[in-house]
Amino acid sequence: MTLTRQSASQILADLAAKRLTAEELMQATLARIDEVNPKVNAIVALQDEDTLMAAARAADAEPRRGPLHGLPIAVKDLADVAGIPSTKGSPLLADYVPKSDELIAARMRAAGAIFIGKTNVPEFGLGSHTFNQVYGTTMNPYDPERTCGGSSGGAAVALATGMTALADGSDMMGSLRNPAAWNNVYGFRPSWGLVPSEPIGDTFLHQLATLGPMARSPQDIAILLDVIAGPDPRQPHGMRHDPIAPLEPCDPKGMRIGWLGDWGGAYAMDEGILECCEGALRSLEEIGCHVEPLAPPFPREKIWESWITLRSWQVGAGLAEVMAHPEQRAKLKDSALWEAERGLALSAMEVHRASVLRSDWFKRAAQLFEEYDALVLPTAQVWPFDMNIPYPTAIDGKAMDTYHRWMEVVLPVSLLGLPSLAMPAGFGAQGLPMGVQLFGPRGSDAKLLALGAAYHEATLWPQKAPAM
Repeated sequence: MTLTRQSASQILADLAAKRLTAEELMQATLARIDEVNPKVNAIVALQDEDTLMAAARAADAEPRRGPLHGLPIAVKDLADVAGIPSTKGSPLLADYVPKSDELIAARMRAAGAIFIGKTNVPEFGLGSHTFNQVYGTTMNPYDPERTCGGSSGGAAVALATGMTALADGSDMMGSLRNPAAWNNVYGFRPSWGLVPSEPIGDTFLHQLATLGPMARSPQDIAILLDVIAGPDPRQPHGMRHDPIAPLEPCDPKGMRIGWLGDWGGAYAMDEGILECCEGALRSLEEIGCHVEPLAPPFPREKIWESWITLRSWQVGAGLAEVMAHPEQRAKLKDSALWEAERGLALSAMEVHRASVLRSDWFKRAAQLFEEYDALVLPTAQVWPFDMNIPYPTAIDGKAMDTYHRWMEVVLPVSLLGLPSLAMPAGFGAQGLPMGVQLFGPRGSDAKLLALGAAYHEATLWPQKAPAM
């Protein structure tokens, strides 16, 4: 196995023991990026080689600063990183170079990470297809004519191709989970509040999006989660985090897993997705879990109604300043403009009613978790689609009525801020990857990752790397 395909756990252990130098690792990383990135366009704003090599030599010369000491990392291009262009995929920010790190980047830098550049995103992270007017489109390494997903598409592709060993991502409507599934890696959406974002604007009301780690195994995810998790005293909803790395697989014998499938036929699915995901369920059964199919526990349309209101409200608030300037507004992509207009037109009572629906679903989910250790859904409703279209407009002949309705299967998790591990489930008939969402009650993050580690050791799906 080449150096850049090794686990983050092994690489970091070798760096700590000085069996490997940061300089050697940086050389291998840049060589791999030079070989692969022109084919997939996952890493953007790559920093100057001389600067990065100097940073690696400095890491070798100084005392170890933390668990990521000497590890090259490209930060998702929705987060500010000092001295590196941070565009959010928007031409409005094409020339923006921050002078300071956002909180997640600051925590990784303090732990010793060396920032090499950014990972590509859709404009403002909207939509699960990574393309923008600043850097272009990121391709799926298993089929470069297909999408890699998004918004953490660049991060997932960098992991799948061995350009990085760890990656940060973010997730509102599947932005960690969809690209993890479509690139045969793991993505972890933590309990809402466990990983704080930068405290800009409101920090009380909007509880949909979260930051989280991505990697080629749950064991590696635990390493990055320990670095980025934990409360920020400037924010009101933080959660305590007790370190979990090195993560040990749990004994899954007797654990009860509920399979929600296509929500009783409510979620349209491409042919072959449910069958592929059921293969992952068999793997869970083989390691000792008891898997049971479940009827839809809550009306699908109530979840959608709550979600589309609360999401537009949050997006509208985030883009309000841009919308107030016609010359900036004109540069937004259609989906961003549609979302912002909806959000800005909402009344307070419409938002309240959406929050009541969310509360009702939370109570029903709590009842399920009294019976089941975890629940499972497919991670996506379609296979990776043609990279030249912005989003699917129909699934299996059923028309989609918004730019994101085709991602609806992620909403039972996102709406409640539940922890969810996106796990590889194998490949379909065309050789494209798919995944499942393993999710549990708020605060069950460590338990889910330990179960995921047992699943990983039994399946080793990310070891089936793309041929590039």
